[in-house]
Amino acid sequence: MKNKDLFADKSKNWDMNSNRVKNAKAISDLIVKNINLEKSMNVMDLGAGTGLLSYFIAPFVDKIVAVDSSPSMLKEFESKCDEFACRTEVKHIDIVQYDAPERYDGVISSMTIHHIEDTPALLNKLYNMVDDGGFIALADLDSEDGSFHSDNTGVFHYGFDRHKLAQYAAEAGFSDVTFSTASTIKKPHRDFTVFLMTAIK
Repeated sequence: MKNKDLFADKSKNWDMNSNRVKNAKAISDLIVKNINLEKSMNVMDLGAGTGLLSYFIAPFVDKIVAVDSSPSMLKEFESKCDEFACRTEVKHIDIVQYDAPERYDGVISSMTIHHIEDTPALLNKLYNMVDDGGFIALADLDSEDGSFHSDNTGVFHYGFDRHKLAQYAAEAGFSDVTFSTASTIKKPHRDFTVFLMTAIK
């Protein structure tokens, strides 16, 4: 049975949400501040979606490989890749099922890892996918009560405890694990903070 594209009905209007654009820009600004990006770098955007984060990171790297399990999101990404200030490649894959032969200088990600059930396994996989000296820069929600999403289908984690996530990253082999608050997403019922975790292989 084919995996259902949970974002099929959302992809067209995804970038119209100003909260999403502001959040992606805040995360990208923090990545640029905390990671020494270079124009020679080949970077994977995990859960790239329509490319909001990639768009802001593109001027600082050579190539971004957009990885996502949603074909409709990647179609939106491809439709505007001419606007990106670097080379791009799209891979429609489920990272959980994928053993990448290729290596990257770094992995960036925004609001994706709460959709992946086994966090330690993911971090182990990312460790094996980045070159020595490479980085991860993963942004997601701090622990929340499950009310961030109106529909929690496909959501495995209601945000993350920073200490626990740092422990998983260290156990995978990463060093210099650092957290910063990237942004606050304001919703009518409450505010939600978004962290950026960076680490080096």
